[in-house]
Amino acid sequence: MLDSLLALPRSLWESLLERLFFLPPFPESIDSLALFSLLLVIGLLIGEWLHARVGWPKVIGYVLAGTVFGPSLLGWISIEALAQARPIADAALGLLMMEVGRRLDISWLGRNPELLRSTLGDIVLSFALIFLFALWVVGLTPAWAAATAAVTMASAPAVVLLTIDEYKAQGQVTERVILHTAISSAASFVAFAIVLGIVHAEQNEGWLNALAHPLWVATGALLIAGLTSRMALAIARLLPKRSLAQVFVLIACALLAVGIGRMLAVPVFLTLFLMGVLLATHDPQQTLRYTQLPEGHWLLAIVLFVVVGASLPWQNFTWLTGLQALGLLAVRAIAKTAALALAGGSLPMPKRLLVGMGIQPLSATAVFMAYEIASLYPEIGSSTLALPLFAAAIMELAGPALCRQALKKSGECESGTPETGGIA
Repeated sequence: MLDSLLALPRSLWESLLERLFFLPPFPESIDSLALFSLLLVIGLLIGEWLHARVGWPKVIGYVLAGTVFGPSLLGWISIEALAQARPIADAALGLLMMEVGRRLDISWLGRNPELLRSTLGDIVLSFALIFLFALWVVGLTPAWAAATAAVTMASAPAVVLLTIDEYKAQGQVTERVILHTAISSAASFVAFAIVLGIVHAEQNEGWLNALAHPLWVATGALLIAGLTSRMALAIARLLPKRSLAQVFVLIACALLAVGIGRMLAVPVFLTLFLMGVLLATHDPQQTLRYTQLPEGHWLLAIVLFVVVGASLPWQNFTWLTGLQALGLLAVRAIAKTAALALAGGSLPMPKRLLVGMGIQPLSATAVFMAYEIASLYPEIGSSTLALPLFAAAIMELAGPALCRQALKKSGECESGTPETGGIA
């Protein structure tokens, strides 16, 4: 049917080719980048519609658009288009991770033993229970069970940050959700670096890669983060505080870190998180402390979550893997809720449980980490890491809703109702 519809335009175009020699041949398909751009608009509209009609976080709409139009379902977003969009997705995730790092307040832990107990409990329980589930119930090897735990133990910083910004949430529950998300992300990055060595040790007889690769990832990320954060602070001190010029310098240095990280095969999410931490800790004059990213970072978030949705391997879905993913998420939820409930302290139990609900999202960072590890041994990793990828796929849709519900129940959303937020 499509060929019959295109028959007349094709014949007219070919007749023009005889006279206008500069015209290209009749395009047989839409350019992948142009099609991807149109689908970004569709993702935006779906997110806005769900937010306005149902009150769902916009992130869910972006992920749905990527999932439906991605290679696993309709195939309108091709593998080539995903590859072309990956640098933009890396930049989007990097900027969001930098913001999470900038909001990390380690001194708060020192002043509040309750927070220290709850964060350590969250980290230890989440990793241990997920590892045991993957090892004993799913039957993965110790190395790949550890990889599964490292990928899925942390909350999704991008989802949490965007949901909080979207609903204008402020208060004790909100601040603790941010803190737990940032700390658990830092712990998962440490576990990620260690797991790289464990995977190499299990798959190879030599020890060189098992030691060198984790060192390369950790040292490279720290050096790039240190260089770009110092550069940003040095230049920003010469400029007026909170000025557009400072915003430009901050974004430019962050993109520089993204580019160097991609060139040197150092994970972007780890590099930019460390950059954010260093920007916060090495800024006694508070040069960039109150310099905020513009609302345009929501535009990058659309790219990020459409790419993440399109990257999920739904074509490999089986009911067994789906049930295992649900089991992993149940174990993970128990670990995080128990850690918050048993921590004690001044925060009432209902609010501690709301914090536990708010840190449930699992999303882009997990997907990127899973693919980083799977790329080492594609013939093995693509199958063994299907479990965390499907767990992330489920929480791509449920996670933002859980975080929104926790913020709403805490009464910390502005005016008690969702705001337009984002780019609306």
